[in-house]
Amino acid sequence: MEAASLPAALQLVAGGGSGLSPEKLAVLGSTLTLLQRDYRFQRVWFWGCVQGLRGTYYIAEGLGPDRAAPRSRLYSFNCVEWFLLPPATEEMVAQAAQLVGRFQGDPSFEYELTVVNTEDDAERLFEGGKEPAMKEEARLVATIEQIDRAVGIVPRGAFVKTPLGSVHENRNFEGLSLTEAKKLTSYFHFTEPVNLRKKTLLEKADLDPSTDFLDSLEHDIPQGSWSVQVEKGGTVVVLRSLLWLGLTFYHVPKTKQYGYIYFGTGEKNLNLPFML
Repeated sequence: MEAASLPAALQLVAGGGSGLSPEKLAVLGSTLTLLQRDYRFQRVWFWGCVQGLRGTYYIAEGLGPDRAAPRSRLYSFNCVEWFLLPPATEEMVAQAAQLVGRFQGDPSFEYELTVVNTEDDAERLFEGGKEPAMKEEARLVATIEQIDRAVGIVPRGAFVKTPLGSVHENRNFEGLSLTEAKKLTSYFHFTEPVNLRKKTLLEKADLDPSTDFLDSLEHDIPQGSWSVQVEKGGTVVVLRSLLWLGLTFYHVPKTKQYGYIYFGTGEKNLNLPFML
């Protein structure tokens, strides 16, 4: 969510218990603008919060001209001082997926990694006779990457893909109708598509390559991992992830207002398949 629209957007997702104090909102309004200037981002979003045992990480994301390009991520404990996180690698994401339990709220805290997949990994990770470890700072950025990939979503038509492959905001997007906004097929994962590549040429014939270049939510596994609700007297549609509890997306039909925010512990709901 952008800083300018953050207070109004939080009111729309408040039904899920998400919220920030007036003091934090006031501070974010100025510090996010400074981040955009200092780091020369084209756009800065407030991503949300990861609650640790001894502190809460406030997360911001910086974007460039290509919206599909890797994002810069920063964290803060007070919304005033911000620290740049390292880019998330596939190795970091795989290691973070092995870890369970709450974040500590200390970026320098080290987690021991006890799961080793191959003999080569074992030789590399156990060099010097030390147990492999992962700092919480690396776990934090890897978890943010996991959440963005799994449940970071946008409405259909909100972005367009150019012939050169870059992705930009669609200036002609005027929002979904209320009927369309209540369908999972009207929302896309804003990450590299997987299911789209498996479609046959006949299935792709009816798709617009400039707007239908992402995977929709209809085939998400497990089925039923999204809760779709119409709130505020039918003026806003809210999607909540049951896989990553705390992720809330909102869209005001027939407007350009949409976005998602995360308020949670950074833990995946591994019990969801048994709960459905």
